[in-house]
Amino acid sequence: MVSTDPSPAPSIGTASRVPDEIATFALADLAGDPGWRRPVIVERELLILTTRGHGDAELDFHLLLCRPGTLLRVRPGQVLRCAGPQFDATVVAWDPEAVRDFDVDLSATATWRQLAGEDEDAVISEVSQLAVDCRRHPDGPTARVLLRHQLAVLLLRLALPHADRPSSRPEDETFHRFRREVEHGYAHTRRVEDYATELGCSVRTLTRACLAVTGRSAKQVIDERVALQAGRLLATTDLPIAEIGRRLGFSEPTNFGRFFTREVGVSPGAFRAARDQPAANRVIRQRPPAESTAADGGRFRLGTPGDSANGEHPMRPLPPAGGPGVTGRAG
Repeated sequence: MVSTDPSPAPSIGTASRVPDEIATFALADLAGDPGWRRPVIVERELLILTTRGHGDAELDFHLLLCRPGTLLRVRPGQVLRCAGPQFDATVVAWDPEAVRDFDVDLSATATWRQLAGEDEDAVISEVSQLAVDCRRHPDGPTARVLLRHQLAVLLLRLALPHADRPSSRPEDETFHRFRREVEHGYAHTRRVEDYATELGCSVRTLTRACLAVTGRSAKQVIDERVALQAGRLLATTDLPIAEIGRRLGFSEPTNFGRFFTREVGVSPGAFRAARDQPAANRVIRQRPPAESTAADGGRFRLGTPGDSANGEHPMRPLPPAGGPGVTGRAG
């Protein structure tokens, strides 16, 4: 399998507490530079709780409205930017091993959630206490157990809205298995047949499951995942475009260029050139979303990473530059 590890890329989520399984810090500590000129790759599991002010966070090329009580769930591999943030937030970062002994579904937390009422009070209290204990008890076996339990309680509370959903349809299970395989294999193959063989089912079964869950074909789900990773690498690294294409399985740069332009609506070069521009000035194209997965089993959506059907607030696509007639979606 071709590695997609973007080693030259700036990354965030480690802050000054790299050795810790669990850490808390301020939003400003996430910035790759003071002005957040570019998106940066997240390396750890993150929760970001807005505490003061209003503004936008840009996650995987889409804007999320943030105000006091807004909670963001960011997963490793995603790209984040809060250019010139007009809001303050507390960040909780952790490694998956920190909750490995707890029955916590890391994929159950919504990407965007506006807390209110008793839920807001409880989450703010738990995040605040976790921040206090991270500062007061930075080390020691007992302290680590305490922090792990506190984090597990917080994640379980955030998973409650999803806990009592009806049993999944057979198509749901097939789709979730498929997207896990796509996450591991998208840089190696874009052939639906290869995934069907790996999962022991037919191409028709995979396509039917993807259509039932996302409204898009299995091939579209694969291509959208590849386009997303291409956009991430173009925006956060200085790797040559041909090298990015090679890492994603394209033997010829021209083939990668055609693929990216078809999927995203602009060429790889134009996409990269726009990475330093304010979000409102970028050319971004919107299409109906197809759900895929992060490496840890979490969820993201291309086009609209939030899921309004599940009670999440849909993310706001970056407004197009150039007026009407700019169409398409970001990878």
